Amino acid sequence: MRTLTNLFVTGGCGFIGSAFIRYLLRSSFPGRIVNYDKLTYAANTHSLNGFQEHPRYRFIQGDINNTELVERLCLDHEIDAIVHFAAETHVDRSIASALPFIETNVKGTLSLLEVVRRNPHIHFHHISTDEVYGALSKNDPPFRETSPYHPNSPYSASKAASDHLVRAYATTYGISTTLSHCSNNYGPWQHPEKFIPLMLTNCLQNKALPVYGRGEQIRDWLYVDDHVEAILAILERGKVGETYDIGGNTEKTNLQLLDLLIEQLATATHENPLHYHQLLRFVTDRPGHDFRYAIDTSKIHSELGWQPKTSLRQGLQRTIQWLLKSNAKQLCT
Repeated sequence: MRTLTNLFVTGGCGFIGSAFIRYLLRSSFPGRIVNYDKLTYAANTHSLNGFQEHPRYRFIQGDINNTELVERLCLDHEIDAIVHFAAETHVDRSIASALPFIETNVKGTLSLLEVVRRNPHIHFHHISTDEVYGALSKNDPPFRETSPYHPNSPYSASKAASDHLVRAYATTYGISTTLSHCSNNYGPWQHPEKFIPLMLTNCLQNKALPVYGRGEQIRDWLYVDDHVEAILAILERGKVGETYDIGGNTEKTNLQLLDLLIEQLATATHENPLHYHQLLRFVTDRPGHDFRYAIDTSKIHSELGWQPKTSLRQGLQRTIQWLLKSNAKQLCT
């Protein structure tokens, strides 16, 4: 067991980072949490409503590239682990402009590693993505921790570079690190540029449902609360220097997922599903669009006892109920 007293969470107002903080503050985890976030377009401070005054929580706005500030905060708050969520993550944005992804994902990670190099009592956990492995064909076995890297977008290339920096610093300077790759996350508070909230929101607003190509790309879907449980397991019991792959064991084509979304949303809104299906529009495929991602979770299951708890149907139902409740609140204010 790794003793964790004070955590420094980067990007804690983002989708997965805020879910991690909510999970810890609702659990028996005894430590204090410093949430350090730049508050870019993808951040949402409302995702932590009700926790701002929690005695074990502190929010500080700042840039992970400000190495001096990060180091001072880590010392002032007696931090013993950095949990690094902060990242630019949207592939389409990386295709439009790669520079912000290099600044945040590569240079920002390097900045944090420099802090740990100078303060080696701090453990560093780096959250990454299965996209660093590239694409699978339909019959390929899932990615695992030993799969070669083959990133195909500026986003995945920037995450691959940050992964390599983490490993290089661990080997060269002997710092304590762990690293995890996750499959596609979904759940409450996800930014509406992502596939599931975009499709749901457009259905509710009677807007077109844009699907790349013929919707045949395959993704593995992981409910965000399952993901953050895995991260805590790695933080507490993961071996130093090891990588763990985290997946939902649920592969769907984009079109299959959209059909399931429409089915569940129609049930929740008492709408005819044909109405939502008529909004479907196939659009020009994304450049370099990876065909399939899939994750082999056997290592984290055998070593740490983690496995996903939430089925896709359960997770989508919770996500839809949250979205409908959130929209209702906005209409009332």
